[in-house]
Amino acid sequence: MPTYDADLFNPPAPVARVTLRDPGNGNTTTNVLMLIDSGADITLVPQASIDELKCGIDPQQSYELRGFDGQRSVAQSVQLDLVFVRRTFRGRFLIVNSDAGILGRDVLNHVAVLLDGPQLSWREQSTTPPQ
Repeated sequence: MPTYDADLFNPPAPVARVTLRDPGNGNTTTNVLMLIDSGADITLVPQASIDELKCGIDPQQSYELRGFDGQRSVAQSVQLDLVFVRRTFRGRFLIVNSDAGILGRDVLNHVAVLLDGPQLSWREQSTTPPQ
């Protein structure tokens, strides 16, 4: 069962390991650390992973972000396949200069995830109705 991370986050926070793939060149990187953040509108991927994939980034395409504290920043984007809980999410993801990326609601709204704070773990919840 995936766990929370107490090294990078205080208090400990739920994290996932995802796979990223550049659909343009086919390069893949695995085990990318992502914070599970249902408060984030969008998914942000770590710059180091993008560097490893050697993705083509359009320098003319950038997006303004506003953090929970109201602070604004600008992020570039990249076209990727993101594999999380055996599902592939294809699309444009923003890039963040951080050790961990952020899984936002653009991905999380397509899966059922059960967070177990007392056990510092999480799991994918089955959405199949009981019979």
